[in-house]
Amino acid sequence: MSEKKEPSVWEGFRAFLMRGNVVDLAVAVVVGAAFSNIVNSVVKGVINPVVGAIGTKNLDHYSSCLSHACKGDEGIRILWGSVLGATLQFVITAAVVYFLMVLPMARFLARQEARRKAREGTHEVVQVTELEVLKEIRDALVAQRTAGPGEQAHSAGPGEQARSAGPGAR
Repeated sequence: MSEKKEPSVWEGFRAFLMRGNVVDLAVAVVVGAAFSNIVNSVVKGVINPVVGAIGTKNLDHYSSCLSHACKGDEGIRILWGSVLGATLQFVITAAVVYFLMVLPMARFLARQEARRKAREGTHEVVQVTELEVLKEIRDALVAQRTAGPGEQAHSAGPGEQARSAGPGAR
């Protein structure tokens, strides 16, 4: 009696890690973390100085006060500058990811799909044409067998006459 050996916990864990999705996700997290540093630098080095031409360089300093006495830690402040900075970082990140990663990949996949469909389409046409020719040959051979010697079994159609006459007859 042979017993089936169940995979160990480590083998299962290794199989889980080697799945394509997990590896792709890990790469995406690493690239995303590195990319967020670039976006933060662009916001701090380019966007904040442009905004600073109007007011302060640090967007976190932009706020509004809900109460009359907003001095120091007193009062209720709404820090809309922080929200604006985070929104700008998100929009820049989303735009770069879309235009540099998603859009080119979608175009690449669409071209691959079009090539695959074109290959399949020409392959199907060749198969159908060969099949039709073989059926016509079979029908002609059957017709010759059933007809007596010297008799013609049926009159050939216009396409069959051109084919039976040879290549130079057209």
